[in-house]
Amino acid sequence: MHKTISFKPADRMTDLPQQFFASLVANVQQKIDEGYDVINLGQGNPDQPTPTHIVQAMQEGAANPQYHRYAPFQGYSFLKEAIADYYLKEYGVQLDPEEEVAILFGGKSGLIEVSQCLLNPGDTCLVPDPGYPDYLSGIALAGAHIATMPLREVNAFLPDYDDIDPQTKASAKLMFLNYPNNPTTGVANEAFFRQTVDMAYDHNIAVVHDFAYGAIGFDGHKPVSLLQTPGAKEVGVEIYTMSKTYNMAGWRVGFALGNRHMIHLINKIQDHQFVSLFGAVQHASAVALKSDQTCVDELVYMYHKRREALYAELDRIGWGARRPAGSFFAWVPVPHGYSSTSFANLLLEEAHIAVAPGIGFGSWGDAYVRVGLLTEEARLVEAVRRIERLQL
Repeated sequence: MHKTISFKPADRMTDLPQQFFASLVANVQQKIDEGYDVINLGQGNPDQPTPTHIVQAMQEGAANPQYHRYAPFQGYSFLKEAIADYYLKEYGVQLDPEEEVAILFGGKSGLIEVSQCLLNPGDTCLVPDPGYPDYLSGIALAGAHIATMPLREVNAFLPDYDDIDPQTKASAKLMFLNYPNNPTTGVANEAFFRQTVDMAYDHNIAVVHDFAYGAIGFDGHKPVSLLQTPGAKEVGVEIYTMSKTYNMAGWRVGFALGNRHMIHLINKIQDHQFVSLFGAVQHASAVALKSDQTCVDELVYMYHKRREALYAELDRIGWGARRPAGSFFAWVPVPHGYSSTSFANLLLEEAHIAVAPGIGFGSWGDAYVRVGLLTEEARLVEAVRRIERLQL
């Protein structure tokens, strides 16, 4: 019997950051296994089923022998055309389906791949702090350096480009943005994106806008696409995912849209990593994009009602928190004397409520916890009442 060999991992594996949400999930599951009724507001997993017409399209596609073989490496033209039509209808943005659209194996894959496409070891990438943790994963795999852009409430959770020192601007090759923002719930306007395009031009920085929550805006606010800004396609791409708009979180389908050179590179790296997305998923995605969008309107209204239910209770107990203008999260300040981790631990242990500590998204998030609007209104109300009983 041979002894098991322990292999030394590649440096890129040891450089990868720890998966923040993995430990969060484990802690919550432990409490559930102990028999506690945990209200889990810590994850970003949509709780509603995929709309029926999309499921039916998937079933039809799965029964179609055309899709029982490898699809074209870079995806079916019918899906890329549906994406282009959707962007023209929703945002007034014209896209060349073959040159300015790349089909992704989920938005997360695209966000990680783009760093592999553009960054060499030692290069600099600008990332928001707080921000989606997986931006860091792609940068680490590329061996590049991270320069953070603080997102402060006083600046509506937008980065202040004037705060970035000139040397960092000169050396940066890539920049990530995300509006509506996870975790801060901030939204961007046209003026900010014009400033972004100008800065990217001046310093030759490629921009990646993570538009995962692009369909979810409140109070009459329709989230703005970066690609609506003149010149945006010349400096970057936008990454869109079906998961939030259509409750297709497990389907693993997204798109990169915009700069032709970046789209070519993304397609090239995916040619080496994947064959192609299952044809039935592509068929169902095209149906979702081309069909009546009432299901999306109803989904946003549901999140709006959940937001109002949560904040009515927060207001009642005097917990000052800004209502989110977009996304399906709330970004709630922690009480005085707590860090985001100590407060989240207290809620889980004493009130059996799971929230995401803001420190998991970056050092500038430590004064907040992220709360998901991803459970029924009654459970959101119950969560606040449990917190009230703690008499913090």
